[in-house]
Amino acid sequence: MLNEEEISRYKRHLALDQVGEDGQQKLKSAKVLIVGVGGLGCPVAQYLAATGVGSLTLIDPDLVDESNLHRQILFGSADVGQPKVEVARRKLNELNAFVKINIHQALFSLENAQELVSQIDVVVDGTDNFQSKYLINDACVIENKPFVSASIFKFEGQLSAFNYQNGPTYRCAFPKESSGLDNCEEVGVLGVLPGVLGTMQAAEVLKIILGIGNVLSGKLKLINTLFASEQTIEFERDESAVADIKKRGLRTIENQCELDHDAFYLDVRNLSELPVLNASNMLHIPLRELESRFKEIPKNREVKVVCQSGIRSKQAIEVLENKFGFDNLTNLEGGILSLEI
Repeated sequence: MLNEEEISRYKRHLALDQVGEDGQQKLKSAKVLIVGVGGLGCPVAQYLAATGVGSLTLIDPDLVDESNLHRQILFGSADVGQPKVEVARRKLNELNAFVKINIHQALFSLENAQELVSQIDVVVDGTDNFQSKYLINDACVIENKPFVSASIFKFEGQLSAFNYQNGPTYRCAFPKESSGLDNCEEVGVLGVLPGVLGTMQAAEVLKIILGIGNVLSGKLKLINTLFASEQTIEFERDESAVADIKKRGLRTIENQCELDHDAFYLDVRNLSELPVLNASNMLHIPLRELESRFKEIPKNREVKVVCQSGIRSKQAIEVLENKFGFDNLTNLEGGILSLEI
Protein backbone atom coordinates (compact mmCIF):
# COMPACT_ATOMS: atom_id res chain seq x y z
CA MET A 1 0.00 0.00 0.00
CA LEU A 2 1.02 3.63 -0.45
CA ASN A 3 2.44 5.30 2.64
CA GLU A 4 1.65 8.87 3.72
CA GLU A 5 4.66 10.37 1.93
CA GLU A 6 3.75 8.61 -1.31
CA ILE A 7 0.14 9.78 -1.02
CA SER A 8 1.40 13.35 -0.65
CA ARG A 9 3.90 12.98 -3.52
CA TYR A 10 1.42 11.51 -5.98
CA LYS A 11 -1.73 13.43 -4.98
CA ARG A 12 -2.13 14.97 -8.46
CA HIS A 13 -2.20 11.44 -9.83
CA LEU A 14 -4.57 10.26 -7.15
CA ALA A 15 -6.95 13.06 -8.12
CA LEU A 16 -7.32 11.62 -11.62
CA ASP A 17 -10.36 9.36 -12.03
CA GLN A 18 -8.37 7.17 -14.45
CA VAL A 19 -5.53 6.67 -11.95
CA GLY A 20 -6.52 7.03 -8.29
CA GLU A 21 -4.93 4.97 -5.54
CA ASP A 22 -5.49 1.67 -7.36
CA GLY A 23 -3.73 3.00 -10.45
CA GLN A 24 -0.86 4.41 -8.44
CA GLN A 25 -0.46 1.02 -6.82
CA LYS A 26 -0.25 -0.53 -10.31
CA LEU A 27 2.55 1.89 -11.13
CA LYS A 28 4.33 1.05 -7.89
CA SER A 29 4.16 -2.66 -8.72
CA ALA A 30 5.31 -2.24 -12.33
CA LYS A 31 8.74 -3.16 -13.72
CA VAL A 32 10.08 -1.38 -16.79
CA LEU A 33 13.25 -2.04 -18.80
CA ILE A 34 14.82 0.96 -20.56
CA VAL A 35 17.27 -0.02 -23.30
CA GLY A 36 19.58 2.92 -23.88
CA VAL A 37 20.04 5.84 -21.48
CA GLY A 38 20.56 8.47 -24.16
CA GLY A 39 18.42 11.25 -25.60
CA LEU A 40 15.25 9.16 -25.45
CA GLY A 41 16.06 7.07 -22.39
CA CYS A 42 16.80 10.08 -20.17
CA PRO A 43 13.33 11.73 -20.27
CA VAL A 44 11.63 8.33 -20.16
CA ALA A 45 13.55 7.36 -17.03
CA GLN A 46 12.98 10.73 -15.38
CA TYR A 47 9.24 10.78 -15.90
CA LEU A 48 8.67 7.12 -15.05
CA ALA A 49 10.68 7.55 -11.86
CA ALA A 50 8.89 10.78 -10.97
CA THR A 51 5.46 9.26 -11.49
CA GLY A 52 6.25 6.30 -9.24
CA VAL A 53 6.92 3.30 -11.47
CA GLY A 54 8.28 0.93 -8.84
CA SER A 55 11.23 -0.68 -10.64
CA LEU A 56 13.34 0.60 -13.52
CA THR A 57 16.09 -1.46 -15.15
CA LEU A 58 18.57 0.55 -17.23
CA ILE A 59 21.03 -0.94 -19.70
CA ASP A 60 23.64 1.06 -21.63
CA PRO A 61 27.39 0.45 -22.17
CA ASP A 62 28.44 4.06 -22.76
CA LEU A 63 30.07 6.80 -20.73
CA VAL A 64 28.69 10.33 -20.54
CA ASP A 65 30.27 12.47 -23.25
CA GLU A 66 30.24 16.26 -23.49
CA SER A 67 28.43 16.00 -26.82
CA ASN A 68 25.53 14.28 -25.02
CA LEU A 69 24.74 17.22 -22.77
CA HIS A 70 22.66 19.31 -25.19
CA ARG A 71 19.94 16.67 -25.26
CA GLN A 72 20.54 14.09 -22.51
CA ILE A 73 19.34 16.31 -19.68
CA LEU A 74 19.78 13.74 -16.94
CA PHE A 75 23.53 14.43 -17.14
CA GLY A 76 25.68 17.47 -16.37
CA SER A 77 29.23 18.61 -17.03
CA ALA A 78 30.52 16.98 -13.84
CA ASP A 79 29.27 13.60 -15.08
CA VAL A 80 31.40 13.49 -18.25
CA GLY A 81 33.47 10.31 -18.40
CA GLN A 82 31.28 8.38 -15.97
CA PRO A 83 29.06 5.40 -16.92
CA LYS A 84 25.64 6.63 -17.97
CA VAL A 85 23.79 3.98 -16.00
CA GLU A 86 25.61 4.81 -12.76
CA VAL A 87 24.97 8.53 -13.09
CA ALA A 88 21.34 7.84 -14.03
CA ARG A 89 20.79 5.65 -10.98
CA ARG A 90 22.17 8.32 -8.67
CA LYS A 91 20.09 11.11 -10.22
CA LEU A 92 16.90 9.03 -10.33
CA ASN A 93 17.32 7.97 -6.70
CA GLU A 94 17.57 11.67 -5.81
CA LEU A 95 14.41 12.31 -7.80
CA ASN A 96 12.39 9.54 -6.14
CA ALA A 97 13.81 7.26 -3.45
CA PHE A 98 10.72 5.04 -3.63
CA VAL A 99 11.78 3.72 -7.06
CA LYS A 100 14.21 0.80 -7.32
CA ILE A 101 16.85 1.34 -10.01
CA ASN A 102 18.69 -1.69 -11.47
CA ILE A 103 21.58 -1.02 -13.83
CA HIS A 104 23.63 -2.93 -16.40
CA GLN A 105 26.63 -1.24 -17.99
CA ALA A 106 26.49 -3.47 -21.03
CA LEU A 107 25.22 -3.69 -24.57
CA PHE A 108 21.72 -5.14 -24.98
CA SER A 109 22.71 -8.30 -26.81
CA LEU A 110 21.78 -11.78 -27.91
CA GLU A 111 23.28 -13.10 -24.65
CA ASN A 112 21.22 -11.02 -22.21
CA ALA A 113 18.12 -9.88 -24.14
CA GLN A 114 15.64 -12.63 -23.29
CA GLU A 115 16.59 -12.83 -19.61
CA LEU A 116 16.23 -9.08 -19.14
CA VAL A 117 12.89 -8.92 -20.96
CA SER A 118 11.47 -11.90 -19.08
CA GLN A 119 11.82 -10.09 -15.75
CA ILE A 120 9.79 -6.97 -16.54
CA ASP A 121 6.33 -5.79 -17.64
CA VAL A 122 7.12 -3.22 -20.35
CA VAL A 123 10.23 -2.47 -22.43
CA VAL A 124 11.23 1.00 -23.63
CA ASP A 125 13.40 1.17 -26.74
CA GLY A 126 15.76 4.15 -26.61
CA THR A 127 18.27 2.76 -29.13
CA ASP A 128 19.43 4.27 -32.41
CA ASN A 129 20.08 1.22 -34.58
CA PHE A 130 17.92 -1.34 -36.31
CA GLN A 131 19.79 -4.35 -34.95
CA SER A 132 18.85 -3.49 -31.37
CA LYS A 133 15.26 -2.66 -32.29
CA TYR A 134 14.75 -6.03 -34.01
CA LEU A 135 16.38 -7.81 -31.08
CA ILE A 136 14.13 -6.00 -28.57
CA ASN A 137 11.11 -6.85 -30.70
CA ASP A 138 11.94 -10.53 -30.97
CA ALA A 139 12.65 -10.92 -27.26
CA CYS A 140 9.33 -9.20 -26.49
CA VAL A 141 7.45 -11.47 -28.88
CA ILE A 142 8.99 -14.61 -27.34
CA GLU A 143 8.32 -13.39 -23.79
CA ASN A 144 4.93 -11.85 -24.69
CA LYS A 145 5.84 -8.36 -23.46
CA PRO A 146 4.88 -4.99 -24.98
CA PHE A 147 7.48 -2.41 -25.89
CA VAL A 148 7.34 1.28 -26.73
CA SER A 149 9.78 2.40 -29.39
CA ALA A 150 10.86 5.78 -30.76
CA SER A 151 13.40 6.95 -33.32
CA ILE A 152 14.74 10.44 -33.98
CA PHE A 153 16.39 12.07 -36.99
CA LYS A 154 17.47 15.74 -37.14
CA PHE A 155 14.09 17.47 -36.52
CA GLU A 156 11.82 14.44 -36.94
CA GLY A 157 10.72 11.50 -34.82
CA GLN A 158 8.47 8.48 -34.88
CA LEU A 159 6.73 6.58 -32.10
CA SER A 160 4.72 3.38 -31.66
CA ALA A 161 3.84 0.63 -29.19
CA PHE A 162 4.56 -2.90 -30.39
CA ASN A 163 3.38 -6.36 -29.37
CA TYR A 164 0.71 -4.84 -27.11
CA GLN A 165 -2.16 -7.25 -26.41
CA ASN A 166 -1.30 -9.36 -29.48
CA GLY A 167 -1.04 -6.25 -31.62
CA PRO A 168 1.42 -5.66 -34.47
CA THR A 169 5.15 -6.07 -33.85
CA TYR A 170 8.12 -4.05 -35.03
CA ARG A 171 8.69 -6.55 -37.83
CA CYS A 172 5.10 -6.06 -38.95
CA ALA A 173 5.80 -2.36 -39.47
CA PHE A 174 9.35 -2.82 -40.77
CA PRO A 175 9.58 -6.31 -42.30
CA LYS A 176 12.77 -5.71 -44.28
CA GLU A 177 15.81 -6.02 -42.05
CA SER A 178 18.35 -3.26 -42.38
CA SER A 179 21.49 -2.28 -40.55
CA GLY A 180 21.16 1.37 -41.51
CA LEU A 181 19.48 4.12 -39.43
CA ASP A 182 21.49 7.30 -39.17
CA ASN A 183 23.17 7.98 -35.87
CA CYS A 184 22.82 11.33 -34.09
CA GLU A 185 26.60 11.39 -33.89
CA GLU A 186 26.70 11.59 -37.68
CA VAL A 187 23.71 13.67 -38.79
CA GLY A 188 22.90 15.79 -35.72
CA VAL A 189 19.65 16.22 -33.82
CA LEU A 190 17.69 19.16 -32.42
CA GLY A 191 18.30 19.15 -28.67
CA VAL A 192 14.63 19.15 -27.63
CA LEU A 193 13.53 16.45 -30.08
CA PRO A 194 14.40 13.38 -27.95
CA GLY A 195 12.71 15.12 -25.01
CA VAL A 196 9.49 15.39 -27.00
CA LEU A 197 9.57 11.78 -28.20
CA GLY A 198 10.87 10.39 -24.90
CA THR A 199 8.10 12.09 -22.94
CA MET A 200 5.55 10.62 -25.34
CA GLN A 201 7.13 7.19 -24.85
CA ALA A 202 6.72 7.58 -21.09
CA ALA A 203 3.04 8.46 -21.61
CA GLU A 204 2.50 5.28 -23.64
CA VAL A 205 4.19 3.20 -20.92
CA LEU A 206 1.93 4.72 -18.25
CA LYS A 207 -1.19 3.98 -20.33
CA ILE A 208 -0.08 0.39 -20.81
CA ILE A 209 0.56 -0.13 -17.08
CA LEU A 210 -2.68 1.58 -16.05
CA GLY A 211 -4.78 0.04 -18.82
CA ILE A 212 -6.27 3.37 -19.86
CA GLY A 213 -6.71 5.41 -23.03
CA ASN A 214 -5.74 4.49 -26.58
CA VAL A 215 -2.29 2.96 -26.84
CA LEU A 216 -0.36 3.57 -30.09
CA SER A 217 -0.63 -0.07 -31.11
CA GLY A 218 -0.81 -0.63 -34.85
CA LYS A 219 -0.14 3.07 -35.33
CA LEU A 220 3.11 4.85 -36.17
CA LYS A 221 3.04 8.51 -35.14
CA LEU A 222 5.34 10.77 -37.18
CA ILE A 223 6.35 14.16 -35.79
CA ASN A 224 8.23 16.99 -37.50
CA THR A 225 9.21 19.68 -35.00
CA LEU A 226 10.64 21.96 -37.69
CA PHE A 227 7.24 22.38 -39.37
CA ALA A 228 5.04 21.54 -36.34
CA SER A 229 3.37 18.73 -38.27
CA GLU A 230 2.12 15.28 -37.28
CA GLN A 231 0.63 12.29 -39.04
CA THR A 232 -0.27 8.75 -38.06
CA ILE A 233 0.21 5.67 -40.24
CA GLU A 234 -1.70 2.49 -39.44
CA PHE A 235 -0.33 -1.02 -39.95
CA GLU A 236 -1.54 -4.54 -39.18
CA ARG A 237 -0.17 -7.61 -37.46
CA ASP A 238 1.58 -10.11 -39.71
CA GLU A 239 0.97 -13.52 -38.15
CA SER A 240 3.57 -15.20 -40.36
CA ALA A 241 6.26 -12.79 -39.11
CA VAL A 242 5.28 -13.49 -35.51
CA ALA A 243 5.27 -17.25 -36.07
CA ASP A 244 8.72 -17.05 -37.68
CA ILE A 245 10.16 -15.31 -34.60
CA LYS A 246 8.72 -17.91 -32.25
CA LYS A 247 10.00 -20.73 -34.43
CA ARG A 248 13.61 -19.59 -34.90
CA GLY A 249 14.15 -17.75 -31.60
CA LEU A 250 16.50 -14.82 -31.13
CA ARG A 251 19.09 -13.90 -33.70
CA THR A 252 20.91 -10.78 -34.80
CA ILE A 253 21.08 -9.27 -38.25
CA GLU A 254 24.01 -10.79 -40.06
CA ASN A 255 26.46 -8.05 -40.97
CA GLN A 256 29.17 -9.19 -43.30
CA CYS A 257 31.82 -6.56 -43.83
CA GLU A 258 34.43 -6.80 -46.52
CA LEU A 259 37.59 -6.02 -44.59
CA ASP A 260 40.98 -5.81 -46.24
CA HIS A 261 42.96 -8.36 -44.23
CA ASP A 262 46.25 -6.73 -45.23
CA ALA A 263 45.13 -3.34 -43.86
CA PHE A 264 44.90 -2.06 -40.27
CA TYR A 265 41.70 -0.33 -39.10
CA LEU A 266 40.98 2.17 -36.33
CA ASP A 267 37.28 2.19 -35.35
CA VAL A 268 36.34 5.46 -33.58
CA ARG A 269 32.66 4.64 -32.96
CA ASN A 270 31.10 4.36 -29.50
CA LEU A 271 30.83 0.97 -27.80
CA SER A 272 27.06 0.78 -28.31
CA GLU A 273 27.18 1.21 -32.09
CA LEU A 274 26.47 -1.69 -34.38
CA PRO A 275 27.60 -3.70 -36.20
CA VAL A 276 30.36 -4.76 -33.84
CA LEU A 277 33.53 -5.56 -35.75
CA ASN A 278 35.95 -7.88 -34.00
CA ALA A 279 39.03 -8.63 -36.03
CA SER A 280 42.74 -8.98 -35.32
CA ASN A 281 43.44 -6.01 -37.61
CA MET A 282 40.85 -3.73 -35.93
CA LEU A 283 41.63 -1.34 -33.04
CA HIS A 284 38.61 0.24 -31.31
CA ILE A 285 39.12 3.63 -29.65
CA PRO A 286 36.03 5.88 -29.33
CA LEU A 287 36.59 9.38 -30.67
CA ARG A 288 36.37 10.94 -27.20
CA GLU A 289 39.26 8.73 -25.98
CA LEU A 290 41.69 9.39 -28.83
CA GLU A 291 43.79 11.99 -27.07
CA SER A 292 44.39 9.74 -24.06
CA ARG A 293 45.01 6.55 -26.06
CA PHE A 294 46.78 7.75 -29.23
CA LYS A 295 49.95 5.81 -28.31
CA GLU A 296 48.07 2.55 -29.04
CA ILE A 297 47.81 3.50 -32.72
CA PRO A 298 50.70 2.29 -34.90
CA LYS A 299 52.72 4.85 -36.86
CA ASN A 300 54.75 2.36 -38.90
CA ARG A 301 51.95 1.22 -41.22
CA GLU A 302 48.90 2.62 -42.99
CA VAL A 303 45.86 2.92 -40.73
CA LYS A 304 42.34 3.17 -42.17
CA VAL A 305 40.15 5.18 -39.80
CA VAL A 306 36.47 4.24 -39.77
CA CYS A 307 33.19 5.25 -38.13
CA GLN A 308 29.57 4.72 -39.14
CA SER A 309 29.52 6.96 -42.21
CA GLY A 310 32.90 8.66 -42.47
CA ILE A 311 32.24 11.92 -40.60
CA ARG A 312 33.78 11.21 -37.19
CA SER A 313 36.69 9.32 -38.74
CA LYS A 314 37.60 12.48 -40.65
CA GLN A 315 37.50 14.43 -37.36
CA ALA A 316 39.70 11.77 -35.73
CA ILE A 317 42.32 12.11 -38.46
CA GLU A 318 42.44 15.88 -38.01
CA VAL A 319 43.04 15.45 -34.26
CA LEU A 320 45.73 12.78 -34.68
CA GLU A 321 47.57 14.63 -37.45
CA ASN A 322 47.45 18.11 -35.92
CA LYS A 323 48.13 17.17 -32.28
CA PHE A 324 50.22 14.02 -32.46
CA GLY A 325 52.00 14.12 -35.81
CA PHE A 326 50.43 11.09 -37.50
CA ASP A 327 51.01 10.94 -41.28
CA ASN A 328 49.85 7.39 -42.00
CA LEU A 329 46.08 7.78 -41.69
CA THR A 330 43.43 7.49 -44.39
CA ASN A 331 39.70 8.04 -43.99
CA LEU A 332 37.36 5.25 -45.03
CA GLU A 333 34.81 7.24 -47.05
CA GLY A 334 31.29 6.05 -46.37
CA GLY A 335 32.31 4.39 -43.10
CA ILE A 336 31.33 0.93 -41.90
CA LEU A 337 28.19 1.05 -44.01
CA SER A 338 30.34 1.07 -47.14
CA LEU A 339 32.01 -2.17 -46.04
CA GLU A 340 28.77 -4.14 -45.68
CA ILE A 341 28.08 -6.72 -48.37
